Amino acid sequence: MIRTCIGLGSNLDQPAAQLHRATGALAQLPHSRLVACSPFYLTTPVGPQDQPDFINAVALLDTTLAPLDLLDALQALEQQAGRVRHRHWGERTLDLDLLLYGDQHIDLPRLRVPHPEMTRRAFVLVPLHAVWPDLVLPDGTPLASLRAQCDDAGVWLDTSGD
Repeated sequence: MIRTCIGLGSNLDQPAAQLHRATGALAQLPHSRLVACSPFYLTTPVGPQDQPDFINAVALLDTTLAPLDLLDALQALEQQAGRVRHRHWGERTLDLDLLLYGDQHIDLPRLRVPHPEMTRRAFVLVPLHAVWPDLVLPDGTPLASLRAQCDDAGVWLDTSGD
């Protein structure tokens, strides 16, 4: 089994419910086991500001699926949730990003791991640190040091209970 990290996000059609359903679907993926999911966080959009705030989380998934097979499974879950890509960094019903695949570096046309933006995104670092505080990234960087340097303005624990 390979430990993977999946970023979850939604800002349309009941975002917290979208993430709850996605977490349940991740738990049902073949050859995989959902290990943990962070709390949900309310976050301001990184892209266009004329859209609702997001709900974000990070899930830890152990899997024997190959990286592209896992990516295909994640994209299928996005499609089942009705994801349509209207604009770059725009609103969406569900976004599932493969952030880490063990300690592997993957650079393919369809997949780059570690996710190229993850170390610069508070909406990834905050929930990832919550669920795996002692993680050391594939390049040797402790997650805790990135989290300590992270400006987490615009990231709040979602206490709505949805």
